[in-house]
Amino acid sequence: MALALFDLDNTLIAGDSDHLWGEFLVEQGIVDRDTYREANDRFFQAYRDGTLDIDAYLRFALAPLAAHEPEQLWQWRRAFVDDKIRPIVLESGRSLVAGHRRAGDVTVIVTATNRFVTEPIAALFGVDELLATTPEWTDSRYTGRVAGTPTFREGKVTVLEQWLVERGERLEGSTFYSDSHNDLALLERVSHPVAVDPDAALRRTALERGWPVISLRGDGPDTHDQSFH
Repeated sequence: MALALFDLDNTLIAGDSDHLWGEFLVEQGIVDRDTYREANDRFFQAYRDGTLDIDAYLRFALAPLAAHEPEQLWQWRRAFVDDKIRPIVLESGRSLVAGHRRAGDVTVIVTATNRFVTEPIAALFGVDELLATTPEWTDSRYTGRVAGTPTFREGKVTVLEQWLVERGERLEGSTFYSDSHNDLALLERVSHPVAVDPDAALRRTALERGWPVISLRGDGPDTHDQSFH
């Protein structure tokens, strides 16, 4: 039994759920339209550039969770998943996850996007485990703070290693699929790194190191032909 690890945003789905949640909040009038959208776009560009201050971003992204009752948040989240996420779920991504499950692998989504946003998305893929940045929950409300280590860049490795110890699992034979250069730390740790519709920086690294480069969007190798380790 091996581990099959998947990034989520722009890997299994054709978009960024974190940024889209921010857009949803703006469109619903839940946050100030101009200032929130500007900050949401600015943080998203910093992420793509590899310059994101994760602590500053999480203060921004988790503040709306602390400002509203959980029941209202969950209602908005259901609408968000239906409106913004289901249309961008990649069927080749579903097939890739399902193939690993049939092979007997343990399937895990490892994403920097917080668990509030990603938990229902992970359920759409039927993975065994979700490792995501965890919003702090105290006295039946979100606090706007983070519990534990954010699963971003090297933090993905830290949180995964903690999970491996807890589960008694090992990285030998593992595969990790990602689109982003921000995931190099984890890609370098697994047995089989795979670049999926990669950004320019990750594509260069993958080509230099001989890593497979695949597409789940119909413009690259058919993922159904990928062997499952």
